[in-house]
Amino acid sequence: MPAWRSPVPAPGEVFMRTLAAYDIAALMEYGQLSLYSACERVVMEKLPALGGSGGLIAVDREGNVVLPFNSEGMYRAWCYAGDTPTIGIYRE
Repeated sequence: MPAWRSPVPAPGEVFMRTLAAYDIAALMEYGQLSLYSACERVVMEKLPALGGSGGLIAVDREGNVVLPFNSEGMYRAWCYAGDTPTIGIYRE
């Protein structure tokens, strides 16, 4: 390990190391998975396999919003036009 590198991964490093966004897009395009299924596979299976925790916000071309996380909580909020905003921190 280079002298400048910390043995503790920086926040978000595992997302970059796993190419999380690319994997989600590829699973949707080539694997025909929905946005939800692709995000769940990456966030709940691939990231933890490398010791990663956290979440992401994803929106597909139809405007579907998915906010998966494998950590204790994730600050998040979203709203569709004409609907009441949804706000969350922990799993509901």
